[in-house]
Amino acid sequence: MTISNSTLCALQFAYEMQSFEENFATLRQLIEQTPQGAIVLAPELCLSGYCYQNMDKAALFSNAIMDELKMLSLHKTIGLTLIEQTPQGFYNNFKLFHHGEVVLTRAKAKLFTLGEENSYFQEGNTNEITLIEIDGIKIAVLICFELRFTELWKQISGADIVLIPAFWGRLRKMHFEILSQALAITNQTWVVCANSNGDEMAAGSSIITPFGEAYRDDHQSLLMRTYDEKETQKMRRYIDIGLYTNG
Repeated sequence: MTISNSTLCALQFAYEMQSFEENFATLRQLIEQTPQGAIVLAPELCLSGYCYQNMDKAALFSNAIMDELKMLSLHKTIGLTLIEQTPQGFYNNFKLFHHGEVVLTRAKAKLFTLGEENSYFQEGNTNEITLIEIDGIKIAVLICFELRFTELWKQISGADIVLIPAFWGRLRKMHFEILSQALAITNQTWVVCANSNGDEMAAGSSIITPFGEAYRDDHQSLLMRTYDEKETQKMRRYIDIGLYTNG
């Protein structure tokens, strides 16, 4: 099954107080509930959270489960962020797995200083925020805080699907929901948001159509909606801002 006939899936669960192993078990269980050909997005750092005192262990755990994540993606596309270590330091890396392979890796480029991310992580390069094409579908990624930078919206203009893995706090829940919906409307694209629904977190995970219609349920661990590329072309044709193509 190609992703052009896919189900979009946003995962939403609390993981801040759990062990790496417990979180991975939850992630694996939820992925296994999604259909073949699905595009599955997990919340930001869903295996470790921002475990600043255990960064070394988190990076080792990320490396240890890489093969299993590839296996989980044999008939699916899976996106999530992981703590990884290089000689330059630690990175919050987004990984996109597709049919058993890693097809995209990029570091979070806009670090959230209120959360002291800049004290623990190396910053990625905004030039790497671009489109990747899989089975004819153009996918872009904005990692949590990156959603606030509208110049990045322009940078990913033309994406068919934008994935937003997030660890967004409850106090700014309205911001998360409005910004993600506005991105879908502005870029006339499908948007998939996955966030933690822990006690201090915003939840607000969603699947949003190019018309800006948002499917949300803060109490569900798995949100699913069928991807329809005709919805994208319909929106871009009727309100033409230069994104419509006949192809």
